[in-house]
Amino acid sequence: QPVAILRQAQDISPEGTYHYQYETENGISAAESGSPQPVGPKGEPAVVAQGQYQYTAPDGTPIAVSYVADENGFRAQGAHLPVAPAVPEQIQRAVEYVLAHPQPEYQQ
Repeated sequence: QPVAILRQAQDISPEGTYHYQYETENGISAAESGSPQPVGPKGEPAVVAQGQYQYTAPDGTPIAVSYVADENGFRAQGAHLPVAPAVPEQIQRAVEYVLAHPQPEYQQ
């Protein structure tokens, strides 16, 4: 059965920035904004975006996700998403040591 779109908007500029949003009659909604940014190793442009979406899962659980996509990758947040455990202190110290003392054959 078709689902009605209650609201929809979009704006795209010649420079590459954009924004869109929509909402459906069954409670799905989303919005995103983005723009080209010099994020590559040599300043190459890539779209940096942030947004959110929400819907109700089949079991009735409300799902809400906010996200950012940039030079650090795609990072989503939501109460339903698993959270990684904290890095043990010993492992963190080992990582810091390795980063502070790189092996000569791996240096550039």
